Amino acid sequence: MKIALGADHAGFPLKQQLRELLEKLGHSVQDLGTDGPQPVDYPDFARKVADAVVAGRAERGIVVCGSGVGACVAANKVPGIRAGLSSDTFSARQGVEDDDVNVLCLGARVIGSELAADVVKAFLQARFSGAERHRRRLDKVLAIEKEFMGKGKK
Repeated sequence: MKIALGADHAGFPLKQQLRELLEKLGHSVQDLGTDGPQPVDYPDFARKVADAVVAGRAERGIVVCGSGVGACVAANKVPGIRAGLSSDTFSARQGVEDDDVNVLCLGARVIGSELAADVVKAFLQARFSGAERHRRRLDKVLAIEKEFMGKGKK
């Protein structure tokens, strides 16, 4: 699978570990930065990952910041992205199966590297179920997104 991977400075060490894991598992990884521990802004990297997923250059994305919250908020601003913050394998798997999540957000200051590896594996192994109730709910989410696309806040 093609994976877009990005992180801010707080997520950089965990991103490096996840990149190695993903490559070991046979995934094609687009490392979109950051490339070191110097302070940078998480929205820049969440945007790069989200853009890669929406453009079809990656099937899924993973973004790591300090808490995971900021990256999740930023990624979800990109139409077509359904980013989910997870620090457990159940929500990582369920997010894809029920909600068709396409970007996983992780908090490097919240989750250890071993658990992060398990969460990433669960996220990547999961597939959207397509069950009627999940499709119906996803369609409602997509309708909300469509309604607000192009509308600016005044």
